[in-house]
Amino acid sequence: MKKIKITQVKSGIDRSERQKLTLKALGLKKMHASKEVEATPQILGMVKKVDHLVKVEELA
Repeated sequence: MKKIKITQVKSGIDRSERQKLTLKALGLKKMHASKEVEATPQILGMVKKVDHLVKVEELA
């Protein structure tokens, strides 16, 4: 399965609790923190919910 790199580019401050928990579930704790994860349907769904807060890159 392909991997993606998720980087937090905007703060979770003043966001809904659900979005904060989604960032935490993705493993993003700080601004500009990155995490490499498998591109499963569950992860892609979480990324879609916070796509305005993160940047996604596909890895080869």
